[in-house]
Amino acid sequence: MSRLEGRLTDNVRDRLPDKLRSVVARRMRAAYHAESALAAQAQLEALAAELDKTHPGAAASLREGLEETLTVLRLGVPPTLARTLRSTNAIESMIEICREHSKNVKNWRDGQMALRWAAAGMIEAGKQFRRVNGHLHLASLRRALDEQVAAENVSATRQNDTVTTAA
Repeated sequence: MSRLEGRLTDNVRDRLPDKLRSVVARRMRAAYHAESALAAQAQLEALAAELDKTHPGAAASLREGLEETLTVLRLGVPPTLARTLRSTNAIESMIEICREHSKNVKNWRDGQMALRWAAAGMIEAGKQFRRVNGHLHLASLRRALDEQVAAENVSATRQNDTVTTAA
């Protein structure tokens, strides 16, 4: 389970009584391992509908993060690359290196100075990054993202078109 999925599961569980927490978490985990994003979404929406009756806060929390948690599955990312993309480890590592790099600065003159130090920390962090697990699948991810963006642009254009009727 990714960190985002874990946070969503925790948010939902926090709004449930103890006796339901493990059951709901198990069903959410099963949905995240579904064969397709459509199947996962159906399972999670069915769970939210069940929770609506007795625990509307948990249902709302589940619906709130639904789109974001299914993105990797929806794009059809192969499992090796998906595991890397679902993790926030690279981001957290970069942030920690940036903090370490700038920890001795005591007098921040302005926002520009902070941005320069952050950039310098990111450059330093970049030197320590390793190859992305599943990097051979990045080209297929790029194609999937391009298709997604193209589909969104087409639908947005069509929604803004004016329609004239013949008199």
